[in-house]
Amino acid sequence: MAPATIQLPRTIRVRSGEQPPVAHRRWLFALVAAVLLAQMAIAMITTAVRQSPTIDEPVYVGTAAVYLDQHSLRYNPEHPPLGKLIMATGLVFAGPRLDPGFQGDQTELGRHVLYESGNDPQHLLLLARLPMIVLTLLFGIVVLLFARDLTSNAGGLVALGLYTFSPDLIAHGSLATLDVPAAGFLLTSAWLLWRARHHPSCVWLAGLALGAALATKMNALAAVPMLLFLVFRTHRMRGVATMSLIAVAVVWASYVAVDPLAPFPGPYLDGMGVQLGFENRVWGGYLFGEHYEGSRWYYLPAALLVKTPLGALVLWFAGIVAMAKLRAAAPYVLAPTAVLLAAAMMGSRDLGVRYAIFVPMFLAVAAAAVVATRRRWAIAAVAVAAVSSLAAFPYYLPYSNEAFGGPAKTHQHLHDSNVDWGQDLGRLAERLKRYPSERTWLIYKGAGVPEYYGIRAEDPRTVPPEQVHGLLVISDSAIAKADEQLLALIATSTPIDDVGHSITIFRRP
Repeated sequence: MAPATIQLPRTIRVRSGEQPPVAHRRWLFALVAAVLLAQMAIAMITTAVRQSPTIDEPVYVGTAAVYLDQHSLRYNPEHPPLGKLIMATGLVFAGPRLDPGFQGDQTELGRHVLYESGNDPQHLLLLARLPMIVLTLLFGIVVLLFARDLTSNAGGLVALGLYTFSPDLIAHGSLATLDVPAAGFLLTSAWLLWRARHHPSCVWLAGLALGAALATKMNALAAVPMLLFLVFRTHRMRGVATMSLIAVAVVWASYVAVDPLAPFPGPYLDGMGVQLGFENRVWGGYLFGEHYEGSRWYYLPAALLVKTPLGALVLWFAGIVAMAKLRAAAPYVLAPTAVLLAAAMMGSRDLGVRYAIFVPMFLAVAAAAVVATRRRWAIAAVAVAAVSSLAAFPYYLPYSNEAFGGPAKTHQHLHDSNVDWGQDLGRLAERLKRYPSERTWLIYKGAGVPEYYGIRAEDPRTVPPEQVHGLLVISDSAIAKADEQLLALIATSTPIDDVGHSITIFRRP
């Protein structure tokens, strides 16, 4: 009789000193995740260092400085304090100077703090931007873990790849603004509610994340009914009450952290009133070469189509189809995305995809579902998105995908924070050194102060057209909304240079 053979368990059939395959996969998973996050960090820090203040940033930086120095809520009441308190964690290292007798509105405050108080504006901006960069990277880890929980390690890395190579997330995650933090906290809340299905204590953490979103930006309110419904499905009214109370406590704490005597919910309700006032105003929009008054319901989907890498778009749509089949997971990923996008599309401000910055976060998670059936195809799509994103370095704010001509052509389709948000004033100063002997005329759309960067220029709209000769420098958003006078100047000028794909330099003989 032949001797019996013994089958060793696969987990112990390894050579002496050799690590099990599972351990190797874990190290590889961690290494790839670290590399993806590191390249995103490099891209964001490089962007943060080079860019001048965008239109909204001085308001938030100035308000954060007032929080530190005066503990007052009187500036920027339309947004709750948490996002600006996070910026203040960076500003505290600079000790920004602020005139205690300053009188002015929040726009004037931002200019005062950055340019009129003896502070170094770029240094203050960088210190305010760095906490936002850290938050953006932490939200990338949430995307990784959320997608891994729903699918696999490979799915988590695909989701993280889409997230870290998203030009919009890199662009807005490197700014001292509130869009990315609010969206990231909502994503975190949805992930924790998914985990709360089997770990009830996560309801508390989900409440903290929801409260952080509500304490950062008012648009997070649109997600509250959906998230409370998700907790009700598994934890009934007790879970809803717990999550609601914790969220309210976080919002209240954000106000108390600024002013311990602040009443609640008075300041929050006042901020809602300001936001409703904004929604009742008529704003201008620009889409596919047409400037219009008011808003269009399809603006955000169209803008996302322009500003998302083609590989990411393919994976988003495939991920939506695949995720829709996962009945347990879809409400935690697709439902919040749909609700938030519907609310944003009904808004009156067609000013940029930043109002839908939650889309590349949530749909990166949804794309992980494609890995189950099309792993190589999904990895290839991430690679295509990565190449497109890397090719845009360091001009992420004006990014558009190759189907729409790339970053150099974005201004033909969109404007404002999609292209030109005032971020290239420093680059313009460097570029004008190539034309030292020519008179400069400038129409700049932004919050920076040209004189601080050494730019000496006049507004061509203040003199008769026949007096305008030399360099005519115009922000692309101003070109998009040009009146007849400016159009006539442009028509008789020759474009000779481009700065950051957001400012065009013409020569007028």
